[in-house]
Amino acid sequence: MTEFIRKRTANAKNDILSGLTVALALVPEAVAFAFVAGVDPLVGLYAAFMIGLITSIFGGRPGMISGATGALAVVMVTLVAKGNAMGAEGEQLGLYYLFATVILMGIIQMLAGVFKLGKFVRLIPHPVMMGFVNGLAIVIFLAQLKMFPRLVSQETPFWGNIIGWFSELFNSLSTNISFWIMFGLIGVTMFIMFGLPKLTKKLPEALIAILVVSAIVIFGNLDVATVGSFIRDGGGEGLKGGLPQFQTDIFSKVPFTWETIKFIGPYALILAAIGLIESLMTLNLIDDLTETRGNSNRECLAQGGANIVTGFFGGMGGCAMIGQSIINIKGGGRGRLSGIVAALALLAFILFASGLIEQVPIAALVGVMFMVVIGTFAWSSFRIMNKIPRTDLFVLILVSGLTVVFDLAIAVISGVIVSALVFSWENAKRIRARKRMKDDGTKVYEIWGPLFFGSITAFNEKFDVKNDPDKVEIDFVESRVSDHSAIEAIFNLVNKYKDAGKSIKLKHLSEDCKVLLYKSSPLFRDVIVEAIDDPRYHLAENPESFTKGLGEYNL
Repeated sequence: MTEFIRKRTANAKNDILSGLTVALALVPEAVAFAFVAGVDPLVGLYAAFMIGLITSIFGGRPGMISGATGALAVVMVTLVAKGNAMGAEGEQLGLYYLFATVILMGIIQMLAGVFKLGKFVRLIPHPVMMGFVNGLAIVIFLAQLKMFPRLVSQETPFWGNIIGWFSELFNSLSTNISFWIMFGLIGVTMFIMFGLPKLTKKLPEALIAILVVSAIVIFGNLDVATVGSFIRDGGGEGLKGGLPQFQTDIFSKVPFTWETIKFIGPYALILAAIGLIESLMTLNLIDDLTETRGNSNRECLAQGGANIVTGFFGGMGGCAMIGQSIINIKGGGRGRLSGIVAALALLAFILFASGLIEQVPIAALVGVMFMVVIGTFAWSSFRIMNKIPRTDLFVLILVSGLTVVFDLAIAVISGVIVSALVFSWENAKRIRARKRMKDDGTKVYEIWGPLFFGSITAFNEKFDVKNDPDKVEIDFVESRVSDHSAIEAIFNLVNKYKDAGKSIKLKHLSEDCKVLLYKSSPLFRDVIVEAIDDPRYHLAENPESFTKGLGEYNL
């Protein structure tokens, strides 16, 4: 028992300190994504607290951080807007439709876990994974740029007035002191995070950097953007709030009808897919960083359960957050305790320390996220560009670009489809047929390579039914019949030889293929050869002859 407790608490200090750092980084992200979705900041903060806590306790990847994310927020904004239009002005009906959608989203995700669909994340190719990481790093970077003071007014167009746009930009750079102060504070944050680990690894560099830069701003009385000003500029009233409340109004404002399901169903399905893809791919990334193995199906169940709870208690839903997860892992957070501390600290900020957290400068948090971008981006992708197949390079760039332009689900699904098509095409070209004649005049086709939907055209072209002799054998010993299309191709080929009045035999078919062919037609009882005289089989059955044969080669 003592040994068990010692192992569980060995990393407690790192988990606690890393969790506090993550909690600070969660605040502006959750608030920003709430603004993107068109809801109150507390809706994003409550989601970050509830989803982070539940997934940390029950999820399949200790150390992974979940909360409100931008990938989901960009989908929610349309849902909220349409929902608001369906109700009276000021009723905020879209918010309640959002809660109902998040609940349905969670149910879909839990079903994915029940049916063990999480394992399919293993089918995602490495170029897609690299593209996902690079694209998400770019998205995080672009999101931080929005935190800087605006240098060019929105009324000044770029296209059509490029000279005027750059002229205004240069004038702003020379006069906008707040921009350069923020730029300098970001530099200080990044310098501390870069240099502190070289001096000591016992202190969490992100947390120290935030505290130091916050002290500089507070004691230096610098006029810079803070968490509090960020919330108020976005239309919020502040970080202060109470405990999440059960949303009883969902049942009165959102009718449980088929029309409601038709409205929220597509949004719930898209949100569930995006949430699971981002969560499971982040899980794989954390697996690689920690050299451990998470449980994808358990994570599906936890994400789904967390979204159901957050929907009932007034949260906007969410999934795994790659940026905060990287902060946690880099800060030494490895166990469930780190995520639990982050969630509880975030709730404590809302309840008791809103005034202090609102004084944290945005520059410190942007600097932390810039370091996350540097650590997240797969810089090795530049080094291997000339060393990997061009198709893999195309997939990598495609996924990166689609992640930035559209969203993660479209990017990953597109990358997987392109990779699958390339794989099918390459394997389709590998089908071969070696032809020889037996002494009795039988023509033998020895098939090499995989037989599946992509290679059946090339397979059919190997045979000359009209000019072949009366006896033909097709030997599949070096081939694998992979799908129904292949079985159908064999069935049609046999019928062609039968219609031509010729005898055909099939050898070395797999058991599952034979079963399906027997079911399709009784004529295969006479076509498929069951008893096969193959010297390779005799070799395996007679170890003594195998050893004797090796002895002849003085091995």
